[in-house]
Amino acid sequence: MKNIENFQELIDITQNKNPISLVFQELESSMLEKNIPELRKIMMNHLENMKSAIKHGLKSPHLSESGMSGLDSHKIFKRYKNTENLPCNKLFGKIISYAIATMEENQRMGKVVACPTAGSCGVVPAIITAYSEEMNIDIEKQIDAMFTAGGIGKIIAQRMPLAGAVAGCQAEGGVASAMAAAAIVDMSGGNNNQIINAAALALKNIMGLACDPIAGLVEVPCIKRNAFLSIHAVTASEMALAGVESFVPIDEVVDAMIQVGNLMSPLIKETSEGGLAVTKTALELNKKLANLWEY
Repeated sequence: MKNIENFQELIDITQNKNPISLVFQELESSMLEKNIPELRKIMMNHLENMKSAIKHGLKSPHLSESGMSGLDSHKIFKRYKNTENLPCNKLFGKIISYAIATMEENQRMGKVVACPTAGSCGVVPAIITAYSEEMNIDIEKQIDAMFTAGGIGKIIAQRMPLAGAVAGCQAEGGVASAMAAAAIVDMSGGNNNQIINAAALALKNIMGLACDPIAGLVEVPCIKRNAFLSIHAVTASEMALAGVESFVPIDEVVDAMIQVGNLMSPLIKETSEGGLAVTKTALELNKKLANLWEY
């Protein structure tokens, strides 16, 4: 099976109603010379590592070395343990607390799954884990959703580098949100068209997002941003499942993202020379950390 270069090729291949998850399993089987059961076992291992990162992130009492992050996931999870009299349900609370827990675990140098990057590693795990728990989604459907999400990310990655240093956070958090949106639609029983539209809706509405980490660390605003982008994925998936379609086809959305990435200033491409990274608070922290880490 030849590689899929763009989304139009994926749409053409899936016209015979083959699920997107199956198409990518067959593709990876051909390219990696592994049978599908072997691939599903590998994906299962990734899924277990995602859930382990969430678990450890929620339990850890430690701050990151910089002191900027580490305990926020506890606060959110505690708030949503009992959703009585809260405006949002437990699924909402789990999504945002799981996203932050994963990113906090990343900052403690714990094991995470970069999906698609370490700086956006909280989105897909939070979505798949929270939905599977609250919506009683079985493990096989979760693995299918992982292949769907991975396939969406792979096609985009073949077109543009998924790096904040190249195209800002739209290339990391934005793509993670698109992957997660596709996973939700897959787990919800949506069709291939809805999966692709969910990804397109998520991508085009996060376009131009800066990458401006304070002190050059993937903590602020990155950790909380993962939670926001997880909910962004939910919005895109709900729209797609209702039949809303992206006016601009997804391949053209990716083209636009590439253009926007090229037009963005280097100051907001992970250099920590613009945006939040040069606020008064950020610059004061830079001095503090320089003294703390001075040898």
